[in-house]
Amino acid sequence: MADKPPLFRRENKKARFKYALFDRFEAGLALEGTEVKSIRAGNVSLDEAYCRVKNGEVFVLNLNISPYSHGSAANHEPKRPRKLLLHKREIAKLDAASRQRGFTIVPTKLYLTQRGLFKMEIALAKGKAAHDKREAIQEREVDRSLRRYKR
Repeated sequence: MADKPPLFRRENKKARFKYALFDRFEAGLALEGTEVKSIRAGNVSLDEAYCRVKNGEVFVLNLNISPYSHGSAANHEPKRPRKLLLHKREIAKLDAASRQRGFTIVPTKLYLTQRGLFKMEIALAKGKAAHDKREAIQEREVDRSLRRYKR
C-alpha cells in the first residue's frame, strides 16, 4: 500500500537556495492548541527559522506561527522557541555537526501526518557561496526554458 500524501505541507524554499543540505531528520513538534489551529489555517512561515541544540534538546527558533484569529487572551506567542522531538542519537549527531564551523540546522518542511501529528523535516546545512547561488538560478532558468520548449 502506497503512502498517502500529507494533508498539510509547507516547504522552506529559501533553505534549498541559501544552503547545501546534507543529512535530513524527521522531528515531532511540541505545540500549544492555538498553534495547531493556526497552522491548519495556513498561518505559518518557515522562511527565517533555524534550529539550536540546548542542554540535549533541539529547539526551532523564529518559526512564525501567527496568532489564531478566534483565540482568546491565552493565544500563543508567534515566534516563541518550540521544542523538537527527536531520538537521543539524532540529537547527539546534530549537536556534534552544528558545532563544526559553517554548519547549521534548518527546517525544510512542515507537514501534517495521516494520524494528525505535525512533523518537521530538518536538515544539516552549510551556507552556499554567491557563485553557487548563481549556478542554481541559471540551472532553474535552463530547466524552465526546456519545459517551455517541450510544450
